[in-house]
Amino acid sequence: MVLVRDRDGALEVLMLRRNSKIAFGGMWVVPGGRVDDEDRTAAGEDEIASARCAAIRESEEEAGLKLDERALVTFSHWTPPPISPKRFLTWFFIARAPDADVTIDGGEIHEHAWLRPEDAFRRRDAGEIELAPPTFVTLHELARQPSVEAALAMARERTPEQFTTAIARVEAGAVAMWHGDAGYDDRDAARPGPRHRLWMLADGWRYERDAG
Repeated sequence: MVLVRDRDGALEVLMLRRNSKIAFGGMWVVPGGRVDDEDRTAAGEDEIASARCAAIRESEEEAGLKLDERALVTFSHWTPPPISPKRFLTWFFIARAPDADVTIDGGEIHEHAWLRPEDAFRRRDAGEIELAPPTFVTLHELARQPSVEAALAMARERTPEQFTTAIARVEAGAVAMWHGDAGYDDRDAARPGPRHRLWMLADGWRYERDAG
């Protein structure tokens, strides 16, 4: 659940630091979690509707924020690479954050912060926070939006993008590749051609995507 707000002329995203002893431990993430049976019951057999119910429930459990289901805009879907020990298929939604205080439980979530995307990137490269690739790419997309209204309009006007990740190893780290990248099918980061990838290198991360 990507919760955004306007502050001092810029867009900020609510980020939560997860307990180091649970899945994605220690990482800074947006509110979210697995789809529970209660979410499926409420939504019937509709996969996206079930995920929306889970996003609303998790936002309240992890951040103390109650959301109106009508405020959610479907943003993207992510499938991890086959090499992942646990593969979580994930829907991302975006919504304007309610005007209320964030409350964390100190159990699953240990810290929270409202961050501009560029500040999150700076802190990640400085070793202050950890981000998962889907979070990094989502923040990269939001970094180009000057306001919450612009971000929501962008999300409403497009078809939610589907990302299925392929990983290639390179000398200085790893490269995550997605549809449209020349090296995607055979996981060859050196193959010349179009680029749609995240360079995850020791000296910093960089998202590269050709237009088109």
